[in-house]
Amino acid sequence: MSFSESALKSLIRAVPDFPKPGVIFRDITPLFQSPEGLRAVMAELLERYRSASFTHVGALDARGFLIGPILAYELGKPLVLFRKQGKLPAELLTEVYSTEYGDSVIEVHKDSVGAGDSVLLVDDLIATGGTLVAAGNLIRRLGAEVHEAAAIVDLPELGGSKRLEAAGIPTFALTSFALSEY
Repeated sequence: MSFSESALKSLIRAVPDFPKPGVIFRDITPLFQSPEGLRAVMAELLERYRSASFTHVGALDARGFLIGPILAYELGKPLVLFRKQGKLPAELLTEVYSTEYGDSVIEVHKDSVGAGDSVLLVDDLIATGGTLVAAGNLIRRLGAEVHEAAAIVDLPELGGSKRLEAAGIPTFALTSFALSEY
């Protein structure tokens, strides 16, 4: 990456004890406040995926919505939104999953993808992998395939990347943090 990994990491804020005690939240807000940082992240992702073979970009609620639309626009791909329960208006598929914070529900429109489609999933980070695995399950239930799960940050000690790989979903992240790393 032309923008160094240390420069990228410097734009990701560690917030201790959020949203609950013992959790170090990785806040990407400073990255989005840096035009140079955001351009570097998007350039790296675009370079990786510009010639890749997939049909759709799937963005996960909510911070995946910050990078997914940019990728979809720049790559000329349709954007699929994976939303928290109760946010989508049309006919849906629903998946219950567990995260580091508890159980949750994700939904997608039934007409978003179908047989023969391949989806690049994007989110801000990979923690336990619950949301991304749930989105992958929804994609497969719709008859499509998952190309890869991409994120800005991986938290490998939480096991999400391994969980995704075990579910048959390749992963990619621009950087990673150890849990103890501030």
